[in-house]
Amino acid sequence: MIQSTFPTSSRNPRQNASEQTDVLVIGGGPAGAWAAIAAAAKGARVRLYEKGFFGTSGATAPSGNSIWYVPDQGGQREAAKASRYDFGGRLAEHAWMDRVLEQTWQNIHQLSEWGYPFPVDEAGQLRGESLQGPEYMRIMRKAAKAHGVRIFDHSPALELLTDRTGQVCGAAGLSRQKNTRWSVQAGAVILATGGCAFLSKALGCNVLTGDGYLFAAEVGAEFSGMEFSNSYGLGPAFSSVTKSLFYHWATFYDERGVEIAGAGSSHGRGVIAQHLQSGKVYARLDKADGIVQAWMRNAQPNFFVPLDRLGIDPFTQRFEVTLRLEGTVRGTGGINVIGADCATSVPGLYAAGDAATRELICGGFTGGGSHNAGWAMSSGLWAGHGAADFALQHRSEGQAAQDLFGAGTVALQDGGGPVYPVAQAIDKVQREVFPTAKNWFRHGDALEDSLHHLDDLWTQLRGSAPVEDAQALLRSREAAAMAMSARLMYRSAQARTETRGMARRKDFAALDPAQRYRLISHGLDEITLRRQAVLDRATAAASSGRTQVGAAA
Repeated sequence: MIQSTFPTSSRNPRQNASEQTDVLVIGGGPAGAWAAIAAAAKGARVRLYEKGFFGTSGATAPSGNSIWYVPDQGGQREAAKASRYDFGGRLAEHAWMDRVLEQTWQNIHQLSEWGYPFPVDEAGQLRGESLQGPEYMRIMRKAAKAHGVRIFDHSPALELLTDRTGQVCGAAGLSRQKNTRWSVQAGAVILATGGCAFLSKALGCNVLTGDGYLFAAEVGAEFSGMEFSNSYGLGPAFSSVTKSLFYHWATFYDERGVEIAGAGSSHGRGVIAQHLQSGKVYARLDKADGIVQAWMRNAQPNFFVPLDRLGIDPFTQRFEVTLRLEGTVRGTGGINVIGADCATSVPGLYAAGDAATRELICGGFTGGGSHNAGWAMSSGLWAGHGAADFALQHRSEGQAAQDLFGAGTVALQDGGGPVYPVAQAIDKVQREVFPTAKNWFRHGDALEDSLHHLDDLWTQLRGSAPVEDAQALLRSREAAAMAMSARLMYRSAQARTETRGMARRKDFAALDPAQRYRLISHGLDEITLRRQAVLDRATAAASSGRTQVGAAA
């Protein structure tokens, strides 16, 4: 592990924040939207800052989304929990799964009351298992405005602000359209910044560069499950669309037109990853009949747009496919939450959605769209409630304007050296995380080699000069966030000497029952790890106060 010459406790002195609010939400995806609405419903003043445009930015907005929406009858929720429990290495916790299933159910019905046009079945029951991202996020933006949330689009955060004790008390960032800076003092901050897809060009993911992970690490927050971060999306090689449901009806072929055995099985992604190391892979959706084909075009129209543009009929013609890294967007790792209200280990800081760990409900296996969507709704609402309670308590105690300190490091602090080329930094990170030979099929020697390069890059970034140009500053912070995310991923993967869930090790191919624990990572320049026991059903029942379900906004 590298030793830093830069103390992680260092802070940049700053002027008092130019604005004040109770709750500051960073990120305008589903989790940020639910968090902002929930906090405002509690009477808090809420500001939401989004890197892009709240309603169209992120992985949810451009896509159809499945939802972990399950009735509480006939044992359906028990079956839903069991469906991925073993896949995830038995690391998920029943109490958290129960909470998310119930809260998601409530939130879907709230969304229906706000006007989302869910279909109903023959018995008149709402069908809430899926929704369309554009309409969903349009309604969430409208609901946020109706609740009095102040929205700031194209206003990426750059760093968190703390007081002298280390409590998070705000954030600072850029207003890209005005080419100005913003800084806000807040009673509490919610990170809903999504995961990290490392600029892989997966649909909706190029704003998801792990910014929240960097912010959290800079103030000393913990992470959980970062080894479960090697999720790759399957899609056309010429397209960003990585929605993979339709490949259940596909046959896969090599460059000679020979069918690839096992590529369409439950372990097919690994078979495809192996073939891609030596050649191209092609798919044809030749198992879909006319009825299924019509359903596909209605359910996911954007899946067909790039194919139609090239004149490819995917049901009769083969088309080239590839795997794009989706990292922690579809993985399960993220900022660790320590309570039912999604508080982190740092006072004043909360995490929700893909920015937070989903290990609690998915264990070590991807939550795909459904679990992650339910988690975004639920954790967003709980974080909103928790942050509002925390902030309003401090407001009642007479919180005043105070000196705040910027927690930002790379590109914000003067490391004494020249500015590090941002394109070069991004390229170095991608070289370590994109190849399936390194990230899908992990090996201890390769992990050690990648960490050597990533730690060296981090040291150089820490030693670079501050960046003045606004656009260059944003890209530099994104590059630093990706480097931080990769280091957390691989340091955790190095410590899990077994194959469990998505954490596959070529040198430790079997599951080790003795390693059924969560890996909690912490640190900025030097990353340390500790083990945390998984709360089983009996243990969780004894601490039921932790799993109280909040009311829908």
